[in-house]
Amino acid sequence: MAQHELSYTVVFEQNENGGYTVTVPTLPGLVTEGATIEEAKDMAREAITCYVEGLLMDGDSIPIERLVIHETLHVAVG
Repeated sequence: MAQHELSYTVVFEQNENGGYTVTVPTLPGLVTEGATIEEAKDMAREAITCYVEGLLMDGDSIPIERLVIHETLHVAVG
């Protein structure tokens, strides 16, 4: 089987014990964690690979991410 390179936006949220929870908005239900940001990135790569391989095994299509622009806006309140 030919390999394809896919790109997905990955969201890292620091949790209360100092680790990171990772989600991928384009892949519903995909959640993983890592104790450090590097471990979280490795776990995300592995989770995305397993998710996509599972879709392929089931004969489902692979979600392709639309262009999404993310920007942090700072606002003054009060």
